[in-house]
Amino acid sequence: MDIAPPPTIGIGSAIGMGNRVPKDFLSVSDLTPVDFERLLDRAARLKADRHAHRQATSQPLAGAHVAMLFEKASLRTRSTFEIAVRELGGDTLYLPPEFVDGQREPLQDVARNLERWVQALVIRTYGQDKAATIAAAAPRLHVINALTDQEHPCQALADMLTLRERWGTLRGRVLAYVGDGNNVATSLAQAAVMLGVTVHVASPVGYALSASVVDGIARAARGDAELKLFSDARAAVAGVDAVYTDVWTSMGQEAQANERRRIFAPFQVNANLMRAASANALFMHCLPAHRGEEVTADVFESPVSVVFDQAENRLHTQKALLTLLFES
Repeated sequence: MDIAPPPTIGIGSAIGMGNRVPKDFLSVSDLTPVDFERLLDRAARLKADRHAHRQATSQPLAGAHVAMLFEKASLRTRSTFEIAVRELGGDTLYLPPEFVDGQREPLQDVARNLERWVQALVIRTYGQDKAATIAAAAPRLHVINALTDQEHPCQALADMLTLRERWGTLRGRVLAYVGDGNNVATSLAQAAVMLGVTVHVASPVGYALSASVVDGIARAARGDAELKLFSDARAAVAGVDAVYTDVWTSMGQEAQANERRRIFAPFQVNANLMRAASANALFMHCLPAHRGEEVTADVFESPVSVVFDQAENRLHTQKALLTLLFES
């Protein structure tokens, strides 16, 4: 399968030129479609430079400190952000998770302390409101949502870069997400329709995207892209260009695991389901994956699986994101 070469755009290109550069990245919706495209261009250049062992930038984070506050476990997000900050010339500061529970001191006070010492905060927590509270309380602090129960925007950046590498052009493609209408599904759909990709989301009754999320995604759509909801996985996957899934039980839902296995069993991505998609349709997963639950091992390990490309691209898109935010 051929991979489209990255666009030949220099790292110095101004993302956000003519647009408002956001202070924070709490949601995919914080980016305009133009900024999103330019961010992907920059990520592609950063990736090409890193693979060629070239110095990609003039280290725009030199002298900067980025705090990492992770209330939830993380492999990909923490690793890639720490590497990204260091390769861009900055330093990271890891903070214990108890500082985000609001018990020791108000989140607003945590934020106002941090903005005196560090330039950015990467936060992985349960409630989107926590990240928003910190961002609002600290006007000089760049706050990045590294995952909440509601959204996972950094994952969506990597997903779109991965698809663009494989397809060359995103507009007009169709992507199916099969499983829980969770944070990953939300950010994926937001990002995809913003870039012209139609999204099918298949979930069991009672586990679909919320009405407010669906409304926001519909308003973000560009071109002919749209969001369609399904309660039947095979109908959602029919003829699509890529199939995406996520774990059935997210962090914090462990008590529901057995019930969710029963409810989501018809939504497993297996060889039979993949045959309903277009020829050579890609398989995607944000990881970690539970083989034998949401996806079978043969699909996960198949030639059309791009799950580790997605994981690698977390590094490159997060580097591009950091350079964008530090321009504001």
